[in-house]
Amino acid sequence: MKQNETFFSILVLAAAMLWGTTGTAQSFAPPGASPLSVGSVRLAVGGAALLIFAWRRGALEGKTLWYKGSTFFAAGCMSAYQLFFFAGVLKTGVAVGTVVTIGSAPVFAGLISMIFRRENPGLKWAAATLLSVIGCVLLITGGKKLEVNSIGVVLALGAGVSYALYAAVSKELLESHPPEAVTGVVFSIGALFLSPVLLFYNLDWLQTIQGISVALHLGLVATALAYVLFSHGLAKISFPKAVTLSLAEPVTAAALGLFLLKEKLSLISQIGMILVFAGLLIASLAGLRKKRIECVSEISSKD
Repeated sequence: MKQNETFFSILVLAAAMLWGTTGTAQSFAPPGASPLSVGSVRLAVGGAALLIFAWRRGALEGKTLWYKGSTFFAAGCMSAYQLFFFAGVLKTGVAVGTVVTIGSAPVFAGLISMIFRRENPGLKWAAATLLSVIGCVLLITGGKKLEVNSIGVVLALGAGVSYALYAAVSKELLESHPPEAVTGVVFSIGALFLSPVLLFYNLDWLQTIQGISVALHLGLVATALAYVLFSHGLAKISFPKAVTLSLAEPVTAAALGLFLLKEKLSLISQIGMILVFAGLLIASLAGLRKKRIECVSEISSKD
C-alpha cells in the first residue's frame, strides 16, 4: 500500500511555514545587515549544516552527486533565485517583487511539468494554484495601488522560474538519491556560488550576538530543517503541487507579523489569507480520494 500523499504534503507545508519565519527573523537583524548579505549567509550556514547532516547519516557514501551536471544546475537555480529575488525587490519594491515571485513560481512549475515531463498537474492543482495566487496578491498588497517597475518584474519572474526549475531538477535527483544527500550537496554548491557576494558587503553585523542568532535561525531552521522537510515531501508528490504548497510561506509571514510585530491586516488582506488557506487545503487533499480508491482496490483484490 502506498504511503498517503497527504502526509508528504504536510511536510512541504511545514517547510513553507519555516520559510515564513524569514521576514520576521530578518527584522531582528542588526542595522547594516543588507538583505542580500543575509540571504547569502543564510545559504552558507544552511548548506554547511545540511552537508554535515547528510554526512553523519551516511547519505553521501558512494554517491556521485558531486559530479552530476543536474546537481550543479539545481545549485545554480537556488543561487539565481536569491539574486533575482533581491534584485527584483530592490527595483520594484517588496510587495510587487514578492507577489510576482511567489505567484509565478507555481505557474512555471506547471508549465515545466507539462512541457518537459509530459505530466498534467490536473484541474485540482490548477484551481488550488489560482485560489492561492489570488489570495497571495490580496494578502501582500492589501488592495493598495502599487508602483510597478518593469525591470523589477522581469527580475522577480526570473526568481520564480529559478525556484520552479530548482524544484523540478531536485525532483529528478530525488528519484535516485536520498533527500539528505540532495539537499546537502546542492546547498553546499549553491553557497559556494554565492560566496563572492559577501565580498561586497559589510558583515560587521555578524560580530554581534543578535546577528549570530539571526544567522543561525535563518541557516539552521529556515533553511536546513525546512529544506530537509521539503525534499522528503518533494520526493513523494509532484513538484508543481509542492511549489503550490510553498505558498503557505506568506501566510505564515503575515501571521507572525500580526502576532509578534503587532502589524495590522486590512480586510482585503484577511480575505486573501482565507483564499490561500482554501487553495492550500485543496492542494493538500488533492490526492486523498485517489489514494482511498487505490486502498479499496487493493483490499478487494486480496479478498
